Amino acid sequence: MTFQNTPISRRQAIATAAALAAPTLLQGAHAQSVWPNRPLKIVVGFPGGSSPDLTARLLAEPLQQALGQPVVIENRPGAGGNIAAAQVARADDDHTIGLMINGNMTIAKILNPDTTYDPIKDLTPVSLIAVAPLVLSVPATVAESGAAYIAAARASGDKWNYGTPGVGTVAHLGMELLKSRAGIAPVHVPYPGNPQVITAMLGGQVQMSLLPPGLAMPQVRAGKLKAIGVTSTGRSSLVPDVPSLTEAGVRDFQLEIWNAVAAPNSLPKAHVNRLATLLTEIVRREDIRQKIFGQGWQVAGTGPEGLARRIKSDTAAMAEVIQRNNIRPG
Repeated sequence: MTFQNTPISRRQAIATAAALAAPTLLQGAHAQSVWPNRPLKIVVGFPGGSSPDLTARLLAEPLQQALGQPVVIENRPGAGGNIAAAQVARADDDHTIGLMINGNMTIAKILNPDTTYDPIKDLTPVSLIAVAPLVLSVPATVAESGAAYIAAARASGDKWNYGTPGVGTVAHLGMELLKSRAGIAPVHVPYPGNPQVITAMLGGQVQMSLLPPGLAMPQVRAGKLKAIGVTSTGRSSLVPDVPSLTEAGVRDFQLEIWNAVAAPNSLPKAHVNRLATLLTEIVRREDIRQKIFGQGWQVAGTGPEGLARRIKSDTAAMAEVIQRNNIRPG
């Protein structure tokens, strides 16, 4: 038997090579598409037991079940959460994300130019998890309510004080924004934390403060403080019996504290979108929604675009307050 060399075309050669290589290429593509392929880390900028920590731990188990990989929480408290945010911004392992609060993703760099990361340039929005308004709280002895109280505050000029848990906090910036919207002029008195603010209000050292509902309402129900209004545009399901400040005649004023999941800009878009979809599904589950509500939050559950819009609007509003009042960290 004799064999003859049969010439093959260039097209046939390429097709044959492609067929032989296809299994290897498919295996490689499959390996790249399996994400995460090791534990996913959620960095939290506050200590164990804090509100952001509790939210992160609430998300971890269902997220672990959905991803098929362990989800671990790493607490890196300090600098109002900015140490953890900087760690997330620098991460390049494709397996690190962060649970953050407003300031970490909006005005951190504006408030303090020495901040080692830029929230806009270095972080990618993933999902807005939950929001809550603040409650404009005053001593229970105050007779006025609603618009009458705002009018009394306006008439007092700078004779009244307001307390906050520190310079540059949401309560501080929010009160300065409220001053401009309502035409009032109370003087800022910073304290180490909200418990000291409440003590000062009960003692008559300050006349008002913006407090989280979880802190304000127990004092209100105990007859020690009075709730003038919430800072959401309408009434909040967290405190449905408290009117909004809009009802008191304060226009163009909205202020909410929120927490969100962010990733480093280096995380591929496909992974960001997958995380966003899963997180949205998780927080809208009735059992998770009720647990978040029990922690004093309303579920938001938006994707990257919704969170990006919130970051943009909050950054613009708070940056204007910071620059107008020349606010710098204490």
